[in-house]
Amino acid sequence: MKVARSSDIERTEVKMEGAAGVAIRWLIGEKDGAPNFAMRMFEVQPGGHTPLHTHPHEHEVFIVEGTGTFVCDGGEYPFEAEHVIFVPGGREHCFKNTGDGLMRFLCIIPAGAR
Repeated sequence: MKVARSSDIERTEVKMEGAAGVAIRWLIGEKDGAPNFAMRMFEVQPGGHTPLHTHPHEHEVFIVEGTGTFVCDGGEYPFEAEHVIFVPGGREHCFKNTGDGLMRFLCIIPAGAR
């Protein structure tokens, strides 16, 4: 079991090629005893974006704060706080912060996926 404030969990800059102004907090994962899923909080600065990438696993996203654009397979889909996004495995995608403030989103992935 784990009970923690997300702001107390270590925040690290995402250093992947193609990422700009992105940080991550691994909120819940295998080290916490969660064998099936991991929950991450991404923080994207204004004008920042995750890298355009693909992977075999699906993931589920909840937009906590901010506005942006979800890019998937060449399409662009605007979003704001409280939107949910399902990303099927094998789809090229990224998240862009198009607003003036911080954009934060929760992302749930299968355990062991990165």
